[in-house]
Amino acid sequence: MKTICTNRKAYHDYHIEETFEAGIALTGTEVKSLREGKANLKDSYARLKDGELFLVNAHISPYSCGNIWNHEPKRDRKLLMHKREIDRLFGKVRERGYTLVPLSLYFNKRNRAKMEIALAKGKTLYDKRESIKRKDERRINERELRSR
Repeated sequence: MKTICTNRKAYHDYHIEETFEAGIALTGTEVKSLREGKANLKDSYARLKDGELFLVNAHISPYSCGNIWNHEPKRDRKLLMHKREIDRLFGKVRERGYTLVPLSLYFNKRNRAKMEIALAKGKTLYDKRESIKRKDERRINERELRSR
């Protein structure tokens, strides 16, 4: 598995409840650009529309050797999942506070572009401070163990 990019901010801003794997409908120049590693998932999210799942606001840079048929960097991209999974996600997202956040973009063993999506709930400011505090404590403990 070759990871193209990850959304590290998602773990800071959301409580991750459940993760899913989805395929992505891409054009040829988008795939070539992903192979160069030029993608960004910051501030992107997934939206359910007309029974289909779309990735919104994800940035895939135009292919460097592309021509006039190069793709638009921030276009909406269709995510490919089974209908049962989409219906289940739709039921969860209708509940208050849940959202679909992309976690990572990667090529699987068969060289297909896949995306890991999480069903997440937004953190409050207090939760964010608490997670930063726990992370700092863990870092200090590991440092002390290494020095002994």
